[in-house]
Amino acid sequence: MIACLAIAVTTATASTPAAASPSGGTPCLPDSPARPTCVSGTLDDGTPYEFVVPAAWNGTVVVALDFAGQGRDEALTARLLAAGVARGGTSRTVTGWNIRAAIDNQAEALARFERAYGRARTAIASGTSMGGFVAAGVAQVHPGTFDAAVPMCGGLSGSVAQWNQKLDTLFVLERLIAPGLPVIDIPQDVEQARKAWIDALAAAQRTPEGRARIALAAAIGQLPAWGRNPDGSAPPPPDGRDAGALEQGAYLALAGGPLPYVGQAMSSRRQLMAVAGGNPSWNTGVDYTRQLRLADPALRRAVRELYEAAGLELAADLRTLAVAPRIAADPAAVERFSRGIVLDGRLRIPVLTLSGTGDQISTVAQQQSYEDKARRAGAGALLRQTYTETVGHCDFSPAEQQAALATMLDRLRTGHWPATSAPAMNARAAALGADAAPRYVPFVPPRFNRPYPD
Repeated sequence: MIACLAIAVTTATASTPAAASPSGGTPCLPDSPARPTCVSGTLDDGTPYEFVVPAAWNGTVVVALDFAGQGRDEALTARLLAAGVARGGTSRTVTGWNIRAAIDNQAEALARFERAYGRARTAIASGTSMGGFVAAGVAQVHPGTFDAAVPMCGGLSGSVAQWNQKLDTLFVLERLIAPGLPVIDIPQDVEQARKAWIDALAAAQRTPEGRARIALAAAIGQLPAWGRNPDGSAPPPPDGRDAGALEQGAYLALAGGPLPYVGQAMSSRRQLMAVAGGNPSWNTGVDYTRQLRLADPALRRAVRELYEAAGLELAADLRTLAVAPRIAADPAAVERFSRGIVLDGRLRIPVLTLSGTGDQISTVAQQQSYEDKARRAGAGALLRQTYTETVGHCDFSPAEQQAALATMLDRLRTGHWPATSAPAMNARAAALGADAAPRYVPFVPPRFNRPYPD
């Protein structure tokens, strides 16, 4: 039944008459059976924008950060064009970590699109990574302009909160494993700093003491105990009863794969502090013993087992962390960075999120913070959250992404949420032509340790 529904939604969407005849673009993607046209240009701040529109446009447009410059050739674009859906958006080349500017740019880009092609019947904000974060911001800031948002693998605890969480991880590692390596003040030679961290973690991983402390930092920082291998390949999820496998997964999340956690913590930290004009992160008043108590139970058990095997006293390391000098934030930088945005949960349009359980950059615990705020704001009925059992940052198949968008289109068409359970999402993705078995799974994220405001 669900598979039939997914096919019906896509077919109905593709056959609906266009809201306006495409008139403002030029022919592009000559090999595409959708016979699309494209329009591109620059926004007022110099940000590039671009849209691809099928000849049989049905009036729906999906707008995303990071589309301009690469999105037209993505498999998801081909899928949406075949369904009659236009896709486009902006890039981050100008805005970077100025999240609020990137949010506003989505609305400006949509206006440029509509100037060329006519008013869209349905506009959905959707993107991955920072684009997912921006899409959630669009839902909050521009609900009168967009009809819905589908954020994918975004750090949905908000600008300030997600970087406080990253501070916790690196603070523990620096105190216990890599004294003197940068946590906040990232040097201009970011690559050297990244390499220093990777090397320090590799050395620690070779000792029982280092492995125990890596597990402790991962538990406190709410990292997944699952990561990609250095060559980018994906190992299977670790057995939750195997302390060594969980620690290995946490180490790979920190230092393995093509986008290691500590590498992103160096490069993005330097960028965001330039945007904020100072340090917007702090751990003053943070109780790391409490955060360990609230950590994922399997990783918490692994920490205790690894400490015992290494002959270390966990309580002693926790005391070391308790008395370590804290890092204070610059209040003005916090205020500036929070404009980027603090997601308050006051939704006025439907939002469906898609997150990977093994995402080392946009840690999945942040989804709990987003849901909690929506529920407290009385907007829980407008939110649905979905998860894939995937490792690495934003590792979704095109079919999995299209299934999320098809679900939202169904929600907008009927006014009611269709089934968003893992079996329903997998059936929808399969009906849309998944190249590999779709990987949606039932999942409840752990409580996020560092909400802002708390």
